Amino acid sequence: MSRSSRDIAVSSAEKRQLAVASATLGPWRPAAAVGALGGGVSLALHLVHGHFGLGILSGALSIAALLFFCVGGSGAVLGYSSRGAGRDRRLRRWARAHPWQVAAVPAGLMFLSDLVIRQVLTSQGFFSTIWTGLWHGAVVAAVVGGVGAIGASRK
Repeated sequence: MSRSSRDIAVSSAEKRQLAVASATLGPWRPAAAVGALGGGVSLALHLVHGHFGLGILSGALSIAALLFFCVGGSGAVLGYSSRGAGRDRRLRRWARAHPWQVAAVPAGLMFLSDLVIRQVLTSQGFFSTIWTGLWHGAVVAAVVGGVGAIGASRK
């Protein structure tokens, strides 16, 4: 009698490894293009209004990172990749079954990148930077996890 993947006990460390591995399978090249386009549009809109400074640049970079992680993470939980399905079918199936665990990876990376961007480019206080990074990470988690949950319910 064979056991399904749901019957096998997986430790929390293995779940974290599966989540990271699943997140790496996303369509990250197209996500980079979307992020660059969104960040560029944000920067251009501020330049049209005659504003420029490191705060504007950090905002555009933050929007680019937000779009990058939302698109890449959503593609990962839905099983899309710029490399094709290939041999990673079981990992993609696990990602579709556990979208919120996979969503934690791009959300955490969004938090860290936003923290670095704002600390380096702005004079914003440390706790304010942490708060901004947390809610940006929460947005990424909500988008990626929500897309994955809705996508899993449709299949």
